[in-house]
Amino acid sequence: MDDGGAGVCVPETMEQDMPKMKTNRAAAKRLKRTAKGKLRRRKAYHSHILTKKSSKRKRNLRKAALVSSADEKRMNRLLPGS
Repeated sequence: MDDGGAGVCVPETMEQDMPKMKTNRAAAKRLKRTAKGKLRRRKAYHSHILTKKSSKRKRNLRKAALVSSADEKRMNRLLPGS
């Protein structure tokens, strides 16, 4: 008689492991880790309504910025594996 695989033996080590930390995928797509371990992000206000913004302002918005120290602890919690 087939029991449908209900009697599958699972090793003890698999049962006792802690669950893996999950990376927040939205944060992973927006943030990159620098060589020194800081987080790099893109600047806002560079996606639309660009005609009224000066060339200097748009040029500076192209550059990447670092996540502020006040926000870095929260962002690190979103990216446990990086």
